Amino acid sequence: MAEKKQALLLFSKPPVPGMVKTRLTTEHDGFLSPAQAAEFFKRSLYDVSELAMHALMELQMENDAAVAADPSVDKVTYDFFVSTTPAENVELMKETYDAIGPWPMEIHYMTDKGATFDDHFDYAFKEIFAQGYEHIVSVGGDIPTMPKSHIVQAFQWLDYFQSIGKPGFVQAPCQECGTSLVGFSHNTPMDHQGVYYNLDGRPALDGYMEKLEERDVPSAFLSPVADIDEKTDLAHAISCMRAIKQAAVFQTDLFVPQRVLDWVDYMGIQVITPPNDEHDPRQYIDQE
Repeated sequence: MAEKKQALLLFSKPPVPGMVKTRLTTEHDGFLSPAQAAEFFKRSLYDVSELAMHALMELQMENDAAVAADPSVDKVTYDFFVSTTPAENVELMKETYDAIGPWPMEIHYMTDKGATFDDHFDYAFKEIFAQGYEHIVSVGGDIPTMPKSHIVQAFQWLDYFQSIGKPGFVQAPCQECGTSLVGFSHNTPMDHQGVYYNLDGRPALDGYMEKLEERDVPSAFLSPVADIDEKTDLAHAISCMRAIKQAAVFQTDLFVPQRVLDWVDYMGIQVITPPNDEHDPRQYIDQE
């Protein structure tokens, strides 16, 4: 039996007014104040963190049961990391999480460094891999509609690729040709350079796909999950979150982002669309 470690990595800034979700504010064609935008992000960060921890605990329970049934099965430990920058923000992140603790899992805090987001991504991945972790799955804090099953499946796909001797890659796109989830293994020939920061207009998702093809890396695709940057993103997410809450009565594996929904209700936010007064042209086909 081998002992392995796998990590969920959440990138986040501290939820400080003026530092996060500025495109939701009135200064940038949004409708929230900087304090309101920061409060939304803090609640989203809490919900995403909790759903990620639930996914990791589910994986941990499955592995513990498998090891108990067959001692030859590899023992896996799943850990939760939060990475922020610069280093002085680590204490702010700790204070943010401690404010509503305790959490169901230990939180490992770290700092990412670099001149570009690509550099920060690479730095954090390398730091965790250097601690002996086999897989990393990374997400952001602004995706409260992320299905818990995406995180579970991401680790399962990376396990599968390792089992066939082809270290792989897993991703879930966002709504703007970027990514909401990215993961790969310590021996996957992959990096983030030129993905998020490039001058030729190539979307991040395409940047990853080019690397995968060039390096012959197998990949798994999970259904898109929208992140929240603009007011239209928030409107879409609110409708989705309400649908999730309703469906969770029977789909008990769904995670309800209740903290964000409570904030939406407190703020009195209503999602509306322009009236649709266009007639379906099929009426002319249907008429005899």
